[in-house]
Amino acid sequence: MGMWASSSFSPTGPSLLEEAAFFVYTETVRYSRIIPEHIKYIIGIDEAGRGPLAGPVAVGAVCVPVAFLGFRKFARGVRDSKKLTAEKREEWFRKLEKTRDDGMLSFSVFMSSAEMINEHGIVPAITFALHSAIAELPCIAEETLVLLDGGLRAPKQFLFQETIIGGDDKEPTIALGSIAAKVTRDRFMIELAKGYPEYGFERHKGYGTKAHFSALKEHGILDGVHRIAYVHEQRLDK
Repeated sequence: MGMWASSSFSPTGPSLLEEAAFFVYTETVRYSRIIPEHIKYIIGIDEAGRGPLAGPVAVGAVCVPVAFLGFRKFARGVRDSKKLTAEKREEWFRKLEKTRDDGMLSFSVFMSSAEMINEHGIVPAITFALHSAIAELPCIAEETLVLLDGGLRAPKQFLFQETIIGGDDKEPTIALGSIAAKVTRDRFMIELAKGYPEYGFERHKGYGTKAHFSALKEHGILDGVHRIAYVHEQRLDK
């Protein structure tokens, strides 16, 4: 249960203001809840690239105004980026960009490098990327509800936040954050591949595929590109 939930219920049932907030909120969140009437924004956050042997980890954050009454129609059919084809992810990313340019929502993606992961570990790297991504959004913490996938947590100034297991397939704002992170990271890896064509990053995006392990055996670890601990944990003798 999120920090916001218990303090925002009326002991005798929702007030008229709370009911009004509830009906606006159903446009923005798939599984509707009563929220404080002062909430003006919903942010959905997810990461991409936690497990690869190479490349950065990315965190995507999508900020949707509660007043975006067409959001349900806009987000119809969106789901966890891992369950979409690359073509569908790119299509959704273009929709995000257009809707952002139309002033209806905002989003940001921040990536923490393999060097940061090597030096500090994956959890601090994700935390840094998350804090950096959310800092770019035009939202006031006290007026924002943050929905996060898995074990992610927003900065403590966001008092109203909820972590949802499998949230990228339950809440459309989180799914959009997942897509933004995945597409941005995939594009980065495709560009990276141009400098290291022998590793095939454009195909496996840094994950531990058979082809990637074969390239590692033949060409070795790339300084600043590979996550050293990950490579050794998953063993080069695969």
